[in-house]
Amino acid sequence: MKNQSLIALFIISLSLFSCGVASSKVTSPDENIVVNFYLSNEGQFFYTIKYKEKSIIDTSFVGFKLLDAPDLEKGFIARVKKPNKVDETWQMLWGEQENVVNKYNEIRIELEEKENLKRKVNLVFKVYNDGVGFRYEFPKQENLKEVLIAEENTEFNLTEDYKTFWIPGDWDIYEHLYSTTKLSEIDAESYIPKTNLAQTYIPENAVNTPVTLVGKNGIHLSFHEASLVDYAGMTLKVDTKNLGFKSSLVGSRNTAYKVKRTAPFVTPWRTIQITENAPDLIQSNLIVNLNEPNKLGNISWFTPMKYTGVWWEMHLGKSSWDYGMEMVDGKWTDTGKAHGKHGATTENVKRFIDFSAKNNIGGVLVEGWNTGWEHWIGFEDREGVFDFVTPYPDYNLDEVTSYAKEKGVQIIMHHETSAATETYEKQQDTAYALMKKYGMHVVKSGYVGKILPKGEYHHGQYMVNQYNNAAIKAAKYEVAVNAHEPIKATGLRRTYPNIISREGLRGQEFNAWASDGGNPPEHLSIVAFTRMLAGPIDFTPGIFNIKFDEYKKENQVNTTLAHQLALYVVVYSPVQMVADLVEHYEANPAPLEFIKDVGVDWSKTKILNGEVGDFVTIARKERKTGNWFLGSITDENSREITINFDFLDENTSYEAKIYKDGKNAHWNDNPLDIDIETVEITKKDKQTFTLAAGGGLAISIQKKD
Repeated sequence: MKNQSLIALFIISLSLFSCGVASSKVTSPDENIVVNFYLSNEGQFFYTIKYKEKSIIDTSFVGFKLLDAPDLEKGFIARVKKPNKVDETWQMLWGEQENVVNKYNEIRIELEEKENLKRKVNLVFKVYNDGVGFRYEFPKQENLKEVLIAEENTEFNLTEDYKTFWIPGDWDIYEHLYSTTKLSEIDAESYIPKTNLAQTYIPENAVNTPVTLVGKNGIHLSFHEASLVDYAGMTLKVDTKNLGFKSSLVGSRNTAYKVKRTAPFVTPWRTIQITENAPDLIQSNLIVNLNEPNKLGNISWFTPMKYTGVWWEMHLGKSSWDYGMEMVDGKWTDTGKAHGKHGATTENVKRFIDFSAKNNIGGVLVEGWNTGWEHWIGFEDREGVFDFVTPYPDYNLDEVTSYAKEKGVQIIMHHETSAATETYEKQQDTAYALMKKYGMHVVKSGYVGKILPKGEYHHGQYMVNQYNNAAIKAAKYEVAVNAHEPIKATGLRRTYPNIISREGLRGQEFNAWASDGGNPPEHLSIVAFTRMLAGPIDFTPGIFNIKFDEYKKENQVNTTLAHQLALYVVVYSPVQMVADLVEHYEANPAPLEFIKDVGVDWSKTKILNGEVGDFVTIARKERKTGNWFLGSITDENSREITINFDFLDENTSYEAKIYKDGKNAHWNDNPLDIDIETVEITKKDKQTFTLAAGGGLAISIQKKD
């Protein structure tokens, strides 16, 4: 491949310039990244990328396979516009930091068919110091109006057999454990016999994004997409022989095309983050920067918060979502009375409200409050099962919301759609209006099950529009959305800052009910450098009763208690669940202090160290108080971590309350062993800590009076 590209460079460069192209490359502001553009002698467009003179992306072609029209792949002439330089700073309304630098060099390549229909498609490249984003633009034109895309053929051909952290290109769910293999050893279809998920479809050897790669010389790459709007989600088909990826869009069983659009329109950005180390991947703002600026304006009605809720007790089996059905003679039967295990009762929710109010926790999530839960699991036709305004008889919505308001706690709404999209669409206005009436500003939505209408997948164009349109409509009612079973995060929180968080990974609940042993200790050390690069995660940390002896002796969380505390800093979300049962926190007041203190909205974030799949340490500065919080987690290996506190303010003394693994701590053998100490530190201090196997470190750093 390399020899072929060298031969092509000379011929194609002549072809470019003979067409009047003014430039054939664009560089990053620091000139470390160079993107070159070429046309083959058949009029095919391709690009290459170098980082510090090392080839990262080799000859990679682009194009589209269309339905009912000739493909857009060759026969082009090209015009390259003069590069544009952008250097701006914008403010996050909430997030990992207040001020975001958006600095890049941009170039636009206008491709037009030389003969026949003379159809046009533009490519826009934005090159940052930490990577590259490019997208396609279909301008308004006479011979290409309705565009039916059967496949987008965007190549990413690599130059070595990278160590790769990946999950399969499942069209329906992201809730898989990560594999770590060479690129040449990726086998997504090996997941098929292992899946026991509510929905899954793995049609080929492809991976979902973000997919992160580590090179022999320390180069780190992550492939993803940004600003996914009215388009199908992109998986990456793997070429294990030639070491590359090619875009493979999520389709539908109902149409021969994967995307239907009318020109003019733009595609999502195809993104390649390029850094010299793992921490810089997390520090990168490439994905969020590639989205359009805020379209909602001020959303002061949304407050980042921690929250509790009747959720974990349902996964443990202490209570249930449904109210009044029983299994009689092997069939679900409506007995007309409660079975006594319903979790979302007025009394139980008040208990969570009291606990939240006492412990600096701003919200309570109530799942299972509305009618319909008895009828949806296992039923093929789920349309019309749920409504989103009618509570069960033992849940008094007026009383609960009034009580929460008195206590200064917000009730977080829950909408489980059961993937019955038409039912949810019809009821959205009514449901959001009910929330506005009661002063609820956050909804957790769910889409468990196969999508209705049949034939659609969670990550196809149909559902991309469902998720996005639901959030855009929610903003009109002053509602922020935390979506579960979602499409991937692609930075839309910049454009619509009421898109606050989402699931989109294998979450904490797998520890409670998975038969495969739950999430391994390395899980979140991979997630931090893969899924978290896409955006905020609703992971539900903070489990104190790690062994589940009271409810599920065969299951457990595979981390130490200190690891669970550290997740409040490591795994970012503006809404962080305090997920365990009230009684488990009340029995452990000392570690609960960290959860009471830790922030959720940050002015600065520093990634202090880390390696993908091994460990990571993150420090964040809280916006309101100026206090710092630090979290560090490791995989199944114990290790020493040296923390340099030089990120702290000059000439300032801090009180650091340290929550660290005890001497005998171990994720399986002794997960609750934790030491807590308070010391004084300044920016000049360095300290070394030992993280136990599956362990962690959490530090609350507050200015001394």
